[in-house]
Amino acid sequence: MNIKNRVHSFCQLGEKINNLTTDEKQQLFFRTANENPWFTPDNIELSLLGISKFLAREALETWLAGYQMKETSPKKIGVAMAGNIPMVGFHDLLCVLLSGHHLAAKLSSNDTVLMQFIIQALVEIDSAFSNLISVEERLNSVDALIATGSDNTSRYFEYYFRNTPHIIRKNRTSCAVLIGEESVSELAELGKDIFSYFGLGCRNVSKIFVPEKFDFVLMIESWKDYQPVIRHHKYANNYDYQKSIFLINKIPFYDSGFLLITENPNMVSPISVLYYETYTDQNDLKAKVQAQHDKIQCMVSAQGWFENSVAFGEAQLPDVSQYADGVDTMNFLQHLQ
Repeated sequence: MNIKNRVHSFCQLGEKINNLTTDEKQQLFFRTANENPWFTPDNIELSLLGISKFLAREALETWLAGYQMKETSPKKIGVAMAGNIPMVGFHDLLCVLLSGHHLAAKLSSNDTVLMQFIIQALVEIDSAFSNLISVEERLNSVDALIATGSDNTSRYFEYYFRNTPHIIRKNRTSCAVLIGEESVSELAELGKDIFSYFGLGCRNVSKIFVPEKFDFVLMIESWKDYQPVIRHHKYANNYDYQKSIFLINKIPFYDSGFLLITENPNMVSPISVLYYETYTDQNDLKAKVQAQHDKIQCMVSAQGWFENSVAFGEAQLPDVSQYADGVDTMNFLQHLQ
């Protein structure tokens, strides 16, 4: 199975995803929700859209043109996948298989239905993938490891796989930079980056940097279309709990009725909470962002004006060439000895 065949198969996978019937989607959504209530139909649709964007032929070929895709002796690559948002492990799967290696996948217990759907679809497209993919409970005998988890989990991975080539990712989140002159429509787009996946993804905005005397009322009003998130029982439970904590501890906050906004220097906020931090000028802003560099997965700003940021509303739809934590997974896989 050469690189041309593998690319063609993934393009076919993208077409299969785009052509899923309503009945096929509903069955997939039902089975997924039984496993993980956070994975709603809207969130699965968004994830499928992102994957189909990866698998457009032009996007794949442009991405791979930056590498010398040589056929090498396949190695067994262990991938410990996260399960915070639907199919978050897909990009690693894509990289491992396109590079010609064997994928040993340890699926998250929160995301087995969707990932098994992807794997089965690949095998149906080309049966050769059945010899290149294995789902395993333990990643004991692998030639290299790619793992995504919490800061605590990463320490375990770092120790256990210290003598194995690896990419180990830790907790990251995303943030937004505002200047106070954003339009209502731009602020509404920012809402996508905050509320998609209920804020569970590393590309979700959990912290905003705003100028002093920022008008929070206008921003909150621009997010009224996202009010339905509070109808989800797990999200609502988090909202009620966090609000009670703020009230008991007399912590000042803004309340939209479905999102709590409070000043906090930390980057990672709880579900249903958005942190903010003020800045005095551009130099102060850049210094504060730089101080949190190791915790930031993605930055957003209106029309992407801030350095190394993307436009509001685009955080959850990265290009296939954008790697988690900025670590080039494909380059890592190509240079394994």
